[in-house]
Amino acid sequence: MGRLIYSMFTSLDGYASDTSGSSDWGGALDPNLHDFVSEQTRSVGTYLYGRRMYETMSFWETALDAPDAPEFVRTYAAVWQAASKVVYSTTLDAPTTARTTLERTFDPEAVRAQVSALDHDATIDGPTLAAHALRAGIVDEVQPYLAPVSVGGGLRFWPEDLRLDLELLVERRFDNGTLWLRYAVRRD
Repeated sequence: MGRLIYSMFTSLDGYASDTSGSSDWGGALDPNLHDFVSEQTRSVGTYLYGRRMYETMSFWETALDAPDAPEFVRTYAAVWQAASKVVYSTTLDAPTTARTTLERTFDPEAVRAQVSALDHDATIDGPTLAAHALRAGIVDEVQPYLAPVSVGGGLRFWPEDLRLDLELLVERRFDNGTLWLRYAVRRD
């Protein structure tokens, strides 16, 4: 049975991207941290994306084509390309990457059933789409990468007006000050 995991970089003040839409401050270019992200996502066989996150992540479709790409980039690109992707969008005409399907609506009950039937984990990526899944109560784990920066505004990591009770399972600190936290979502 697959788990649905919400995991991405967030600033200390709770933003997944800043007011300019950037998340370059997240630390994903740190080779050790990037290798850890690659290792953590090996269990993920399906990525669920909103359109904006999908467009950002589609970089990985061609990352192996760059002859000077560092090994940590090549490693993550191979992991990403091996997984299936589902994009939820009403505005995207067609997917631009392999192993990708397009869905027009996000149906939490259908997503929960699909993830439960998987023999691997799935992630829900992008705070806007994740907010729907968190509110619907279908997220099993939240795994933020807490970057040592305050950005002052932007796109929030957590949806407003949502209470979640979480159980800390694991934490890991990195030399660049990033903290990875793995929480189970408690259900009553």
